[in-house]
Amino acid sequence: MFAALPAGHSTPTDWMRAARCRVFRGSDQRLQSPARASLRTRAASLYLISDSQLYSMKDHIRNIAIIAHVDHGKTTLVDKLLRAGGAFRDNQVVEERAMDSMDLEKEKGITIRAKNTSVRWGDRIINIVDTPGHADFGAEVERVMKMVDGVVLVVDAYEGPQAQTRFVLRKALQEGLKPIIVINKIDRDHSDPAGMHDKVLELFLELDATEDQFDAPTYYGSARDGYFKANLADEKTDMMPLLEGIWTHIPPPKADPDGPFRMLASNIGYDDYVGRIAMGKVLSGKASKGDTLYLMRKDGSKVRAKVTRIFEYSALQMNSSEIAEAGNIVGIAGFEDVDIGETLTASDEDVAITFVDIDPPTISMEFSVNDSPGAGREGKYVTSRQIRDRLMRETKTNISIHVSDTDLAGVFAVSARGAMQIAVLVEQMRREGFELLVSRPNVIIRRNEAGERHEPYETLYIEVPEEYVSGVLKSLNERKGTLVDMKPHRTSTLIEATITTRGLIGFEFELMNMTSGHGVMSHLFKEYGPWAGAIATRTSGTLVSMETGVGTGYSLEACAVRGKLFVAPGDYIYTGMIVGENPRADDLPVNPCKEKHLTNFRSAGSEKGDGLPPPLKFSLERAIEYVASDELVEATPQNIRLRKRILDPNERRRVKKQMDTSGGA
Repeated sequence: MFAALPAGHSTPTDWMRAARCRVFRGSDQRLQSPARASLRTRAASLYLISDSQLYSMKDHIRNIAIIAHVDHGKTTLVDKLLRAGGAFRDNQVVEERAMDSMDLEKEKGITIRAKNTSVRWGDRIINIVDTPGHADFGAEVERVMKMVDGVVLVVDAYEGPQAQTRFVLRKALQEGLKPIIVINKIDRDHSDPAGMHDKVLELFLELDATEDQFDAPTYYGSARDGYFKANLADEKTDMMPLLEGIWTHIPPPKADPDGPFRMLASNIGYDDYVGRIAMGKVLSGKASKGDTLYLMRKDGSKVRAKVTRIFEYSALQMNSSEIAEAGNIVGIAGFEDVDIGETLTASDEDVAITFVDIDPPTISMEFSVNDSPGAGREGKYVTSRQIRDRLMRETKTNISIHVSDTDLAGVFAVSARGAMQIAVLVEQMRREGFELLVSRPNVIIRRNEAGERHEPYETLYIEVPEEYVSGVLKSLNERKGTLVDMKPHRTSTLIEATITTRGLIGFEFELMNMTSGHGVMSHLFKEYGPWAGAIATRTSGTLVSMETGVGTGYSLEACAVRGKLFVAPGDYIYTGMIVGENPRADDLPVNPCKEKHLTNFRSAGSEKGDGLPPPLKFSLERAIEYVASDELVEATPQNIRLRKRILDPNERRRVKKQMDTSGGA
């Protein structure tokens, strides 16, 4: 795009700014379509307030969200901003990525839930929302857009804008938020801060940013090393240039301190003493402890209650406050069943505040009661009622997950954005003491006006070393993927493709094995398109146990000759459990519990089983994507097992015969 710049423009940035200005002056006729004009008008109107809707600005408050692609340094940046703002003592020991409070977040190194914090900088307050970077948790980003007035877009100086960068930036621009660009990790090998800045501006053009949004300030630095600067030529100092830039460029919240109290619940917290806490930005008025407020429910009903406690954020904790003032992000307790997206007002005649539109889920999985022979041995919560109650509680705080009952007793359909989001939920449940069965992900099908089946398609971005490109392209072709673009990127190759969500299931692990761990991928939902036909995501069969008992080295050594093992000697095994992988496409019944008969003769040499290779252990995400449609994942607090949906081998053969007969008919 920048091979030859037009005359009069010395840098790509100058050319982009001029192009942006031409769009708003109307001189570029190619960009004057009615759709673009409507979008520009709507975006610009977000900054215009009529006299009848005049808001007074709260000058001592700033509300921002940190948004980025996964692993681009958001949470580390929040840690450094808190320390720069004086949230910690100079000698205070604070763990790395302190905002990642969940155990799963610390283990996986990613942010799963959006979290609030605050920097008290003198008499000024900067409320910060740390958001997830993985595409499966995009709803966490969407719902906080009503809480903030600006965003800090973090971009890796080497990788540049990625799939989730486009998603979160589009949501922020649609809400009319003021962005600040942060080019992070400029100390990384082969980084190109200036080039990545130009790519970000190019992305702004593609997403139809307003002129004010396009003129976003840019800061360069390293969150890990604790410094940022407005120009690449400036000296390395500290975090103060970025902190001052946030205060200068992010507008104060638009709020009316003299109006009646109004607040949209954008997040839900919990306290052991006061129960559920509605968290959000106060849009008008003020509230104190003991005030009477009304909760506008989603179903149109109204609930009256008194404010029992008010919370404000300060660094990594919530502190009690006497008043909830306009423009500030606070937590209000007193409503027992408040949910995300509901409105708190001072008058029962007020209208509910419109909540942001959340993108619908694209995949669905079945959660069911564990009916395996060893059910109830490891978990505390095993009944369908307990599983259903836990799933319904999840929908109260995770607005992108939908739960519904099915025609089968004890089976629930759980819909979400991606397999990883559901895997995190299952992992949380098994750590809480639940036992359950989980099916393979299935895409949510839609029908067009002609009755034709449509399925979700996604844009896939892959970065791999050059020697693995041919293998990756072959795999994409087998999964019905379409190549969109391929270009060299320093020491690797960037591949952009369009692929169905079905084709993506299990592809990440295949990519890791194919590239020896060097491949990196990200994906983003694109659209619904025509059904792509049958896709084979697993070409191998399984080794299925036909006995119940304990695995022995003697029998497992014979099983190891037939394929890879998933179990070890001493593991509990039951009939219908998958104990290994068969290289052939068919399922092979084996007996892994057979013991060696004792004789009066001493064995010459080592015992059977001493030379067994270590079994292949699945993570929960890998297990969910590995199983076929006739298989299930058994998740318990201590083990993750794979099994057939129908355990009895005779019943499986009978059902398979019926399906073959009906299919032939």
